[in-house]
Amino acid sequence: MDVSIDHLARLARLTLAEEEKVLYVNQLDSILAYMETLNGLDTTGVDATAHIISISNVLREDTSRPSLAREDALRNAPDRTDAFYRVPKIIE
Repeated sequence: MDVSIDHLARLARLTLAEEEKVLYVNQLDSILAYMETLNGLDTTGVDATAHIISISNVLREDTSRPSLAREDALRNAPDRTDAFYRVPKIIE
């Protein structure tokens, strides 16, 4: 893959000085060389993982329960119309 640092900077919407371009080219070359080393490793029998440690979802059970009454929800509204919040118009 032959991608220039100028193209990458443009995609990232960055303006780079010449010194930065040289620095980033060297860093990207090192990263890509390391990736090639990793690509050469035999990973047969190694399960793919998304995380090194096992994690579990910590969300609560989804249970049905009564919702807040409309009047209670609108009680502290600074401005309302009938059963709705009134907000400033932002689109002309």
